Amino acid sequence: MASDYEHGRVGLLLVDLVNENFSKDGKAYSTYAPEYERLGTIGNLKKLIAGVRRHKDVPVFYSTTAFTDEDYSTWRHVSGIHRQMFDNQMFQAGTWHTEFHEELAPQPSDVVLAPHKGLDVLQHTDLEFQLRQRGVEYLAIAGVSGIMAVESTARTAMERGYHVTSFTDAIAAPGGLVTYQAMMRGLTMVSHSVTGVDDFLGSLDELTA
Repeated sequence: MASDYEHGRVGLLLVDLVNENFSKDGKAYSTYAPEYERLGTIGNLKKLIAGVRRHKDVPVFYSTTAFTDEDYSTWRHVSGIHRQMFDNQMFQAGTWHTEFHEELAPQPSDVVLAPHKGLDVLQHTDLEFQLRQRGVEYLAIAGVSGIMAVESTARTAMERGYHVTSFTDAIAAPGGLVTYQAMMRGLTMVSHSVTGVDDFLGSLDELTA
């Protein structure tokens, strides 16, 4: 069976794999922990990252959220999600909380994007420039939150003409099964493929078979 992707045109974006979300002392960890356990999110992310790195022609991009003390105190219009983060001083720039989780961290060959403050990684970082420099047309997106940054970025990528892959098992959002089902419906609308880690890695393997 032919792969759904083109050799040399695939990239992986990993969203907010930081201590705030993935370490037990992170302020957001407890909101995601039940879904991490149910979906095997952390193990699947490890498998995804290791599997993609076997393909030297597939660049890996890391994004992270970070806010300064000035952000917390000076934003004029604060949305619900930002109010939640600001009230708890989450994702504080320059702290352990915004460092990448040691088991999911980038390697020197990966691309670490400048931190973003909005939900959409494409809109608020140099991701698109980095994608174009590397000829990426097929963008796979994993991480958290699936109903916020992942979905926002997937939607923009689709609208800008990229082929978007979202994941069923390398992702999470607070809210349990009902939220997960709604998240999958939403991602299906803005993605060209919604798949599991094993199937995605199998498609990459087909490119080099």
